[in-house]
Amino acid sequence: MAKRQKISGEEKTTLTNDILQVYVQNPHSALNYKQIAKRIGVEDRAGKDLVRLLIEELYRNRELVEANRGKYRINPESQKYRKSLKTLITGKVDMKQSGKAYVIQEDKSGDVFIQAGNTGKALHGDEVRVSLFPLRKGRKLEGEIIEVLKRNKTQFVGILAITKNVAFFIPDNSTIPVDIFIPKENLNGARNGQKVIVSLTEWPEHAQNPFGQVIQVLGQPGDNQVEMESILAEFEFPVTFSKAAEKEAAAIPAEIPEREIRSRKDFRKIFTITIDPADAKDFDDAISLQRLPNGNWEVGVHIADVSFYVKPGTAVDDEAFQRATSVYLVDRVIPMLPERLSNELCSLQPHKDRLCFSAVFELDEKGKLYNEWFGRSVIHSDRRFAYEEVQEIIETEQGEYASEIRVFNTIATALRTERFKKGSINFETQEVRFKLDEQGKPLEIYLREMKDANKLIEDFMLLANRRVAERIGKRRGEKPPKTFVYRVHDTPSPEKLQAFIEFIKKLGYKMVLTSNKSLAQSFNNLFRDIKGTGTETMIETIAIRTMSKAYYSTQNIGHYGLAFPFYTHFTSPIRRYPDLMVHRIFQEYLHGAPSVKEADYEPLCDHSSEMERKAIDAERMSVKYKQTEFMLDKVGQEFNGLISGVSKWGLFVEIIGTKCEGMVRLRDLEDDFYYLDEENFQVIGQRYGFQYKLGDKVTIRVKRIDLARKQMDFHLVAS
Repeated sequence: MAKRQKISGEEKTTLTNDILQVYVQNPHSALNYKQIAKRIGVEDRAGKDLVRLLIEELYRNRELVEANRGKYRINPESQKYRKSLKTLITGKVDMKQSGKAYVIQEDKSGDVFIQAGNTGKALHGDEVRVSLFPLRKGRKLEGEIIEVLKRNKTQFVGILAITKNVAFFIPDNSTIPVDIFIPKENLNGARNGQKVIVSLTEWPEHAQNPFGQVIQVLGQPGDNQVEMESILAEFEFPVTFSKAAEKEAAAIPAEIPEREIRSRKDFRKIFTITIDPADAKDFDDAISLQRLPNGNWEVGVHIADVSFYVKPGTAVDDEAFQRATSVYLVDRVIPMLPERLSNELCSLQPHKDRLCFSAVFELDEKGKLYNEWFGRSVIHSDRRFAYEEVQEIIETEQGEYASEIRVFNTIATALRTERFKKGSINFETQEVRFKLDEQGKPLEIYLREMKDANKLIEDFMLLANRRVAERIGKRRGEKPPKTFVYRVHDTPSPEKLQAFIEFIKKLGYKMVLTSNKSLAQSFNNLFRDIKGTGTETMIETIAIRTMSKAYYSTQNIGHYGLAFPFYTHFTSPIRRYPDLMVHRIFQEYLHGAPSVKEADYEPLCDHSSEMERKAIDAERMSVKYKQTEFMLDKVGQEFNGLISGVSKWGLFVEIIGTKCEGMVRLRDLEDDFYYLDEENFQVIGQRYGFQYKLGDKVTIRVKRIDLARKQMDFHLVAS
């Protein structure tokens, strides 16, 4: 029998505090004396006995409660625990590929840095509790994750690696820094090398890796269908609709009741067209034009009346809300609504009567607004145009309906000019598009720019969105505005903005900060000055990163980027759930209904914003995959590119013309030892002082393509 260890009062206090600290940091874990001894580094028999006695003493002193025989947890009423809560924060994990993380605090008061060894059992997106370390002067806020409160997700997509004795699942998502162990009985017929969906089942106390089971086999990596389904599964977007939703949609009659037409404003005899991408299948907006007796123009913005067909509480509506948005991958659309609605009944197809919710404006050719009307309508589109067709008519002034399109373009241009005068920021980003073969393999990559035809439609949609929001949001007399769904965009954070201004100052550009309007004008002047230069992509990219993200809210703070005090999304209810909410609320308000409850709609806004972000990430991932696939057979070839990013690992280079981005690793730059000058977005050679900075033109040779990880490695070619 082990002898009881003699220790001083000071040593006893220290050991007691160590024991208590373990319980405090694991408030929901029931731990016995052996588990505690291991965590505080006590290994000998006598020491473990002492730990047991001290735990029993803490229990008698009501610092601990007994969870089950021999296992204890912290008493929530413990003074030590209550005091510790002051150094605990909760937030969401932003996990990095390296294994380190940042926890974004719930109150947005600042991010907490977590070293790779202090992330515990947390994964990307989890809600966690963090114990903060004492704040040291000049150091960032740092802590340790001590508890996972809520998993962000428990299903993951990746590749299965099976050996003779063990099976591991390697996640596609690089923000999941651990592999998942799959017991052989949980493989469910999956084979080595296949792409699968795995469900996380448990993460045992002392295990370095979580455990999981295969719940679906997707197929072989590299197959287009498998890869696109993998992306959708990664972001948990459903591929099909429920039988209930499909049945509901199929039962909706195609014929519009005559009484419904009589109850609406009739635009069927007024010139009306749609303008969309050539490959579009759902047309949710149309524009009409007629000359008024006073010489002004009546421009109608007609939006598919989805709210007539999709009623709250139905299976179709429930699924539309859960999806919240359509998802546009490179080769397919995952619609928010069943095809019966999105591509047929609600699609504003030419030569067919269609029900709409319209915003109709009396304007002159200088874009001045005289009158407006909002309400339900019926239209009959005369012609479906592709953007390219309208662009040619604008440029040549020749073609079908050329005179009407000229009027549309003149008014839209005037609206745009006025918008920029008032402080709207002119972001003109290039969209990466692909030409695919029948198997989905990319044959060509090209960049699509916003031309006048695109801007024409955009400006009329912006007008409708703005005026609908103003109609509800503007205070009239003493009455406060009714609750509404807004699309809001906050001003940039002062820190990010100042860093951006200091950066471009080094490149010879300046910005004026006296007001939001002057700042917006400075942005527009900057974008004009860098057009066609080597720094254009770099500066625009950093400018976009400087901006806040737009989101949905019942709390109106205006839209900074557009310089609109009131803005909403009214124009795309086929593919965005917030627009459907706006249609329903707006229609009720036009008929004098009382305000809806803010508490009912803010959670719907939050969900819609979250789903929008997921859809954007899924779309970007599909583009990245197709770019990587396009480069597969180009190893050894040389391309001109621009340095699009710098890190301590290497230079990111974007190939001109395709925007395919890969990394030149610093260890492969053999002429010198390079280090990162983060403040100036460059790397510098330690010996010779040669610099590679953001925006520099370089020539690269393709070194390696990793399709599974969607990664490209480049070599820098000496100039």
